[in-house]
Amino acid sequence: MTHRTPAPETPAALGYRMPGEWDRHAATWLSWPHRRRTWPDKFEPIPAVWVEFIRVLAQGEIVHVMAGGDEVWAEASRMVGHIPGVLLHNIPTNDAWCRDHGPTFLVGKPGLPPALVDWRFNAWGEKSPFEKDDAVPRQVAALTNRRRFEPGIVLEGGSIDPNGRGTILTTEACLLNKNRNPHLTRAEIETYLADYLGCPHVLWLGEGIVGDDTDGHVDDLTRFVNPTTVVTAVEEDPADVNYAALAENRKRLAKMKDQDGRPLEVVPLPMPRAVVHAGQRLPASYANFYIANHAVVVPTFNDPADAVAIETLQRLFPTHRVQGLHAVDLVWGRGTFHCISQQEPALG
Repeated sequence: MTHRTPAPETPAALGYRMPGEWDRHAATWLSWPHRRRTWPDKFEPIPAVWVEFIRVLAQGEIVHVMAGGDEVWAEASRMVGHIPGVLLHNIPTNDAWCRDHGPTFLVGKPGLPPALVDWRFNAWGEKSPFEKDDAVPRQVAALTNRRRFEPGIVLEGGSIDPNGRGTILTTEACLLNKNRNPHLTRAEIETYLADYLGCPHVLWLGEGIVGDDTDGHVDDLTRFVNPTTVVTAVEEDPADVNYAALAENRKRLAKMKDQDGRPLEVVPLPMPRAVVHAGQRLPASYANFYIANHAVVVPTFNDPADAVAIETLQRLFPTHRVQGLHAVDLVWGRGTFHCISQQEPALG
């Protein structure tokens, strides 16, 4: 691990950091789904997926739902406004992927005011409209009275996964993609992760899975489940299109160490059989689970490996209830439960 002094007035220099997802939450943030083109010919069941997810989350924490505009507000209010612990906000969005357009919430040393990071968002390389999404963190900062740090570079929440102790996982396929920050080198990107997230130790994986239109987000591949342990998606069939990329990532993980020089404990997580809709391979992955205060929500795909994934994660989260939720419809939009959620850590 390279030791360096963060730039003055950056979050790390002031005493802020991004915690692990398993650290206690004050809340979870979501954006209500409304863009029908995200799920062409399959949008009708999607709002009900949000309802099911929100019901699980609300058992253990506040759930903030961004539902901007009269029509979106009316539907969200009708479907989830009555659930205890759910708060609706008139914040408009282009789409529903809150992991990527939402802010990165930080925790700080005692006495520091609440804060968040407002990254630029460009819809994964300008693949769809994004002006409203890009404005979300600024509005959340105002709503929650948080200090807002603005690095000025493009970064999505699904492209990073921290252990809360100074180490962060990402992929070359995404963060080095020229459709994000073509002016930045790998070393310069690492500096931003150190200065704004308190993560100076960056672990680089390679390619993502087929069907992932984010150019290889790490939250479909490999996730920290505690400060020293990761689960990683593994494809057992050499004939599958994901076999080589996942094998290469696993090989890299075997050589990786945390910020203290300790090898990572690497636990394999199976891949489901190919999920195909309208002739397109979709990015179905059990690694896209979400860690809530009391539960771990895992996407399931009507696959025998569903039970294996749930059992594996239950072993790793003995104090949580690991719950599978049907995600075959949801993944047609190219993401599942981690992609639609953003955790707000508890303060203190």
